[in-house]
Amino acid sequence: MPAQNAFKAALAASQPQIGLWLSMASPYLAEVSATAGFDWLLIDGEHAPNDLRGTLNALQAIAPYRSQPVVRCVAGEVPLIKQLLDIGAKNLLVPMVDTAEQAAALVCATRYPPQGIRGVGSAVGRASQWSARADYLDVADDEICLLVQAETVKALANLDAICAVDGVDGVFIGPADLAASMGHRGNPGHPEVQAAIEGAMRTIAASGKAAGTLTSDPKLARRYLDLGCTFVATGVDVLLYASAARRLAADFIGTGTAPAAGPSAAY
Repeated sequence: MPAQNAFKAALAASQPQIGLWLSMASPYLAEVSATAGFDWLLIDGEHAPNDLRGTLNALQAIAPYRSQPVVRCVAGEVPLIKQLLDIGAKNLLVPMVDTAEQAAALVCATRYPPQGIRGVGSAVGRASQWSARADYLDVADDEICLLVQAETVKALANLDAICAVDGVDGVFIGPADLAASMGHRGNPGHPEVQAAIEGAMRTIAASGKAAGTLTSDPKLARRYLDLGCTFVATGVDVLLYASAARRLAADFIGTGTAPAAGPSAAY
């Protein structure tokens, strides 16, 4: 059985992938979101209460649909990465990667020996369909799509080196953290921040790696796609719900709070 990862293949072919952020930590809503037809859905374990079991439930809910799940872990820790891969996460997004050395260590964590240090326990894991995929160990390394987040001034200074790491499939620019790192906390729309983001996207695309980001601004999303950004998340489930619920309340009883805007929709 050949390695199977439609999302990784699409990024390698420079096919734009439109996504939605899943922060509600609800497998039920994850499945609802999968019916919308997004190319990818981000299960957020960094800034949303998605633990290991909840992430598994979300992966199972999304599985029957065409949307490809991407899992953002809370940190690039080897034991956690091992668990996420064993429960069937093929696409990982790792936050706060500032150096090529960090990126190389993450590649190592996602590969079995002798190429890496991933623990071999797939026989009892969902990733191998509990050993039904008899050749899983042969194809697993190639199946994993590793995306790293560059979201600090330091990361941008090291961006060329990070992009050059073999095994890194894409680099995601985190607008909110980058803005804070640049002295513009809460204002990712600041011209200096946007200039840095656009420059980073050009660098990533020129390296042959996939560039990605998140924004709830449709105009900005299209701008990033035009710059060669390959995977763009265009909204966050919990914010979509909050905005719709507040608007409905305001329409009928005049008590709805104005929908949040700006940095909260771009983290």
